[in-house]
Amino acid sequence: MKKLFTLYLILSATGVSAQKLETLTIEKIMSDPKWMGTSPDGVRWSDDSKKIYFNWNPQNADRSSLYAITPGNVKPQPVSLEERKALTGNGVWNKKHTIKLFERNGDIFLSDLKQGKVLPLALTTDRESNPAFSSDETKVLFMRNDNLYALKLNGGELAQLTNFTRTGTAPVAATGLSQRGGNRQVGGQQGAAIAGNPQERWLRNQQTELFEVVREKAKNDRLDAAERRELQSKALKSIPIGEQSLSFVQLSPNGRYITYRLIKAADGAKITQVPAYVNASGFTEDIPNRIKVGSPQSSSQSFLFDTQRDTVYSISTKEIPGIKDLPDYVKDYPKQLDERTKSNEDRKVVVQGPIWSPNSQYAIAIVTAQDNKDRWVMKLDPATGKLSLLDRQHDEAWIGGPGIGGGGFSAGSTGWLDNKHFYFQSEASGYSHIYTVDVNTGAKKQLTSGKWEVSGLSLSVDKKSFYFTGNLEHPGITHYYRLPVTGGIPVKLTSLKGGNEVELSPDEKWLAIRYSYSNKPWELYIQPNKSGAKPIKVTQSISAEFNSYAWREPEMVTFKNRYGIDVYARVYTPKIAHPAKPAVVFVHGAGYLQNVHYWWSSYFREYMFNNMLADNGYTVIDIDYTGSAGYGRNWRTGIYRHMGGKDLDDQVDGVKFLVEKYGVNPKHVGMYGGSYGGFMTLMAMFTQPDVIAAGAALRSVTDWAHYNHGYTANILNEPYNDENAYKQSSPIYFANGLKGRLLMAHGMVDVNVNYQDIVRLSQKLIELRKNNWELASYPVEDHGFVQPSSWTDEYKRIYKLFEETLKQQ
Repeated sequence: MKKLFTLYLILSATGVSAQKLETLTIEKIMSDPKWMGTSPDGVRWSDDSKKIYFNWNPQNADRSSLYAITPGNVKPQPVSLEERKALTGNGVWNKKHTIKLFERNGDIFLSDLKQGKVLPLALTTDRESNPAFSSDETKVLFMRNDNLYALKLNGGELAQLTNFTRTGTAPVAATGLSQRGGNRQVGGQQGAAIAGNPQERWLRNQQTELFEVVREKAKNDRLDAAERRELQSKALKSIPIGEQSLSFVQLSPNGRYITYRLIKAADGAKITQVPAYVNASGFTEDIPNRIKVGSPQSSSQSFLFDTQRDTVYSISTKEIPGIKDLPDYVKDYPKQLDERTKSNEDRKVVVQGPIWSPNSQYAIAIVTAQDNKDRWVMKLDPATGKLSLLDRQHDEAWIGGPGIGGGGFSAGSTGWLDNKHFYFQSEASGYSHIYTVDVNTGAKKQLTSGKWEVSGLSLSVDKKSFYFTGNLEHPGITHYYRLPVTGGIPVKLTSLKGGNEVELSPDEKWLAIRYSYSNKPWELYIQPNKSGAKPIKVTQSISAEFNSYAWREPEMVTFKNRYGIDVYARVYTPKIAHPAKPAVVFVHGAGYLQNVHYWWSSYFREYMFNNMLADNGYTVIDIDYTGSAGYGRNWRTGIYRHMGGKDLDDQVDGVKFLVEKYGVNPKHVGMYGGSYGGFMTLMAMFTQPDVIAAGAALRSVTDWAHYNHGYTANILNEPYNDENAYKQSSPIYFANGLKGRLLMAHGMVDVNVNYQDIVRLSQKLIELRKNNWELASYPVEDHGFVQPSSWTDEYKRIYKLFEETLKQQ
């Protein structure tokens, strides 16, 4: 009776009727995921650390709602509309962590913990953004209409600090401030009109010669203008920026320097158009999309405005070590090498920052080469704009990895421990770890080390400890750690084996943990911020129907690839193998992604499909191939200049491993995957036709010269500079090798991998007179499918393909 009552409570909480999942079907596993139950997400703390808010859908409603718990009462409660309206957003704390600034809907607010109030600071029809405290915390700095303002917290005095102007636009004074800059009135005429044409100048001179009243008025006008200049506050320097985009405007802690970055859009960068055939209008509508790799790129330049000297000057990048270095791949193209050597041009760079020390004595700029092969940590002399080197990370492939950023989009995990010591992350050791540097002496110290990675790095409020997520125990297990800023042994704070996503409370006393395991979706836990503390489960989200099936815990294995390196994989084994001993290789996507881990996969549909395949006699392997996340720099960059090279070798070696250890039939192996996984499937079908008998390539890149710039140029450089890399990496050049049966599936409104990709390959297969392929098109789907009907149709086709090709004896 007690068990039945417990089951009733679970079903009531999830809002799902008690149904038993007898067998897996494609219709079920590809239906609306709400049948599984909806895991909590969007976890965040209240400013006072008294509540945890999260999005949840225990009633299986149309959409999730906001819930909350407290450390003292972990029973989730719905949050009222009034409370939701009063919630603050992400923002910036003061040094004591008692006041927070945040922006909401283009206005600036202040959250005061002591008073328990949220106070509006700027409520205007203009958009205010990027609030920050001044160094002494007496002012609030924010952006409005491309200019920096300072608002005194005591007294409310508002001052405009910059006067950026567009080409052909006169400066505009802020409300309540005297006019600064622009044309001055002289003698009742605009100063710019005094000169005039030769005839007007002659008449003016004649009037002055003939009439005393004119001479007297001119004299009085000059005296009045001089008096106004004496009485007026200092004019705010006009800084023309033309049509360039303005970003990263900030004030130095001592108030002397204002730094900013201007971005010049590239000329002649043609963007792709994605036709939408099925829409409300009844007409075919083009969706403006993106540029292709190798298209002209925007450029940027960073500047300093010295308010004391009333002078603007650029941050100089000419002295950066290696600024003229050519990448090694150019040696493969003698003509290009000769031309680029003769031109001797500086490489284009992006400057992030500067990041000021609290006392304004030092400033750090993170500089990234636009080709992403160098990242410099530089000390900036603000008085001259010159940079000096503190650290250089160079990679002939590309700079990346957790906490490092790349491509000039982010400065990564960086900051000041005090007025002398700066911290950052680097892959110099082969894995992303924490480093500090004394900016006065240049002495560097590595705080963490080993064959594991640091991610999600943050600094405690008292600046005595780091918090981070690391995979110390296994590449596929993450825990939350604390480490003294002086270094030492990291203290593990979480204890549940799997994936731990942690939100630290603002007072640093509690951990809100979103936890999952390989066969158990995400749930919310809460735990005191202490090593060894027991986590308390908050949510029960998964439906009884989902739990009624014995979902496999994939076997975690390693095998040696042909290069002698351990490759990690998941294996799904059947209870009873089909007599044909078939096997399927699932290939996860890329964008620096990992799928061989102990937490619930973002590929949950594929996880369920792999269970279904195993139920029907297939052995399934899922490999973290070369290029996957979690394994350090060399594994990350192992696909440089040849996608479909070592990464495909890992798949082929994985098949060999299945044959040797699990007894699968090498003639009955299929492959499927989406995006990069679809690309890999095509490369396998075209270049390894004797290994892969059937393949389903979903939303695949077929020719890397037609993909985006940010991702592709890192790995293959640019098509016109490194043609060989593109030719050896693009399936369309190998289509003649197709022997087995190929299914291709693609969304027609895919704004990531454009539908044009699969159309071009289809035409190539037609011209090659290949017959053993088919294309399934999905008119309303983007890169990631949304409609259950599309998912169902796609996976029915995949399953049919494998059933008809891999089980034939």
